[in-house]
Amino acid sequence: MPRVVRVSDIKANLLRPATTSHFEVEIPIIGALSKWEGVGKQDKINLMCSEASLPGSSLATFETNNDRTGVTERFVHRRIFDERIDLTFYVDAGLYQPIKFFEQWIDFITGAATEGVNQLNNADYHYRMKYPNDYIAGQGLKITKFEKDHLNPLTYEFIRSYPLSITSMPVSYDGSSLLKCSVSMTYVRYIIKNLDKVYALPPSPTQQAQFNGGFLSNIAGNLVDAAVDRVTGNDRLGDFAGAAVRTFL
Repeated sequence: MPRVVRVSDIKANLLRPATTSHFEVEIPIIGALSKWEGVGKQDKINLMCSEASLPGSSLATFETNNDRTGVTERFVHRRIFDERIDLTFYVDAGLYQPIKFFEQWIDFITGAATEGVNQLNNADYHYRMKYPNDYIAGQGLKITKFEKDHLNPLTYEFIRSYPLSITSMPVSYDGSSLLKCSVSMTYVRYIIKNLDKVYALPPSPTQQAQFNGGFLSNIAGNLVDAAVDRVTGNDRLGDFAGAAVRTFL
């Protein structure tokens, strides 16, 4: 007889699938691109990432035919990581920050960033690649997969990454559409954080109600505190009034 499955088991295991639209990407910035450093610019590029691919890996094996008669065994000798991951970015009008950022990173790799415009236009222009440690980001490239409740995110961190290619971006006089910049990043390997954590159940209705009540009481207390301060000009009196409202609620 098949195993009897309870409705609660079906709800817990089948009615809460992971979705593809909740993720976050962090792009590393090497020292040579120091002008891109800063919370505003880096966060903006991170938010512009509209598509990403979670990486995969495989095991390389070798065959052994002589240990046991008529038996072929395969043993693992290496783990093989995917060669690259593809990232797609929305391009902001006028600034074109994703295009500029990755083009300048590649220019630095090939040595073009250290040359003047006149040298780049010369017919006998030559280039010299930078030393790998100068253009490779040792860490910092991350893809975090999470759900609506933000519980137990799964973070992929890529070791020694740099841009490998920028896909061509066609433009046309036909109907306008969003301009996107697709970039392939290569890396040596990846590590997964929070892989060994057990899933945390969502808060119960009682816990959620307590959280909501505390959140609302804090907002009400802050409003009363600010209002009393503004009317009376006494900061201490406002603190007392706000604390009384928080305690009452």
